[in-house]
Amino acid sequence: MKVTPDIPAPSGILEAALYVDDLDAAERFYGEILALEKIQRVTDRHVFFRVGSSVLLLFNAEETQKPPGNPDLPVPPHGAQGPGHVCLVLSRTQIDTMRKHLLDWNIPVDAEFDWPNGARSLYVRDPSGNSVEFAEGHLWG
Repeated sequence: MKVTPDIPAPSGILEAALYVDDLDAAERFYGEILALEKIQRVTDRHVFFRVGSSVLLLFNAEETQKPPGNPDLPVPPHGAQGPGHVCLVLSRTQIDTMRKHLLDWNIPVDAEFDWPNGARSLYVRDPSGNSVEFAEGHLWG
């Protein structure tokens, strides 16, 4: 990899996006079941949630592919098809608690295991089929 000292390195990810086909179901899953703090919902276009110092953006892909309607906020059209993935940080004890909570809501576990470095991961699916992982923060070092 070529290192270029003149280019600033980002310090983190401010936001991540998933695309959903049912905003009401997504809002219930992330807001009610996962208890994330809702920041904003705009009709059938999007719903945003706070996750620590980051934001999880949930978009209706059909709506975000349309040109921007507000000239003061010219966000380019975007979208994706097929399931995406997001990983949320929890401690091992919190992952155990989350696993029980999700099963109480009849949300099946896709996978649960320890990585070679000892970090624990738990995977489930949101109502649109996106992969939602809960992992210990030391997963990536």
